Amino acid sequence: MQQKKTTQEEYQKCVNAVVDYINLHLGEEIDLKSLAAISHFSPFYFHRIMKAFLGEPIGTFIVRTRTEAAARLLRYSDLPIADIAYRIGYSSSSSLSKVFKQFYGISPLEYRNNKNFVIMKPAIIRPELELKREIREVPAKNVIYIRLFGDYKLNDYCGTWMRLFQFIQEQKLPMGEVMPFCIYHDDPKVTPTERLRTDVCMVMPEAVSPKGDVGSKQIPAGRYAIFLYKGSYEHLQAVYDTIYAKYIPEMECTLRDEPSAERYMNDPSTTAPEELLTEIYIPVE
Repeated sequence: MQQKKTTQEEYQKCVNAVVDYINLHLGEEIDLKSLAAISHFSPFYFHRIMKAFLGEPIGTFIVRTRTEAAARLLRYSDLPIADIAYRIGYSSSSSLSKVFKQFYGISPLEYRNNKNFVIMKPAIIRPELELKREIREVPAKNVIYIRLFGDYKLNDYCGTWMRLFQFIQEQKLPMGEVMPFCIYHDDPKVTPTERLRTDVCMVMPEAVSPKGDVGSKQIPAGRYAIFLYKGSYEHLQAVYDTIYAKYIPEMECTLRDEPSAERYMNDPSTTAPEELLTEIYIPVE
């Protein structure tokens, strides 16, 4: 029984490596043979295993990930459509338009010009919301992480965080940062709930070898718009909507094609919801 669990965890680690590679190379040609090599699965089993873990064929996953990235950039940036197409791996705006229309039934230009057309769930803008904000160059971070799938509001963050603590103790590793850090790979306004991906992370003082269900990676250095929100986690979606609709344009920032992250500054088990502090990291150029 334990062997089955270990095998599944090893498979999940390999699948995560493939997905991370895809996210970092959307603007490049992604060769399926190279992905199979990254996964360490045989070419025969690669497609079957990826479909079993992702819930869709790997080719469909790549196209969907690119198309969802295009939808976000069309709504939240002023980049020309041709530039958006190039950023996510299409050689021309017409290539993007064809795929986008297949997914959403509307062209990228029509979607950008028609603010009432809803691909994404309606935004909740709070003009009165005041957030402390700054642009900061963030150094590279070594993290250990466990990847969760599903509704961001329903994930077992505390249990997963305790599993990371347990891993550190088992491996006799130096303690990392005590404040939890989560990476959110998908926009819940675009991506189906069951496909949402979260990396629950602990920032470590040095690189760590992955083992079992605990992965390891380095988050590259980069420029971020960082916002400090005080209040209940229940309202975070409205906070994000306000950041993208109000603050990012006011700060004249251009979004990077990388996931957002959150750092939790106090303990929700001992802190009143209205006193909770969350740092929100939005990657910008």
